[in-house]
Amino acid sequence: MNVLYKAHATSTGGGRDEGRSATDDGKIDVLLSLPAEMGGKGGAGTNPEQLFAAGYAACYMGALRLVSGKAGTPVGPDTKIHTTVGIGPNTRGEGFNLDIAIKVTDHGLDKSTIDGLIAAAHQVCPYSNATRGNVDVDLTAE
Repeated sequence: MNVLYKAHATSTGGGRDEGRSATDDGKIDVLLSLPAEMGGKGGAGTNPEQLFAAGYAACYMGALRLVSGKAGTPVGPDTKIHTTVGIGPNTRGEGFNLDIAIKVTDHGLDKSTIDGLIAAAHQVCPYSNATRGNVDVDLTAE
């Protein structure tokens, strides 16, 4: 693969539980807190699932804009990508898996058109390609 860009980040401290994650360029520097639902204090920090959800939403938006533009039916300027990333124990009893849902709203297209475009974007998006075969991703449009 011809790598066009590499991001670098480091986590320190307690990791998910009162740790910190930052990129080498300083653009991201966040406190991490374990959610109460996972046995943590639910502190002021974010968590890996929120970071993944935000990254996936941004990446998928780029993929959707790319495929819709190439198809000649661009999504509208008010398009929103809502991602939900859940985490829970896997069925093997060792470790955890993710559960992901992506919902596209305010796109300005008819149902048939947007359904085809969200499927096409799912084939292009790097996050979708990275999770394919490992995580089920539920795609919907309203």
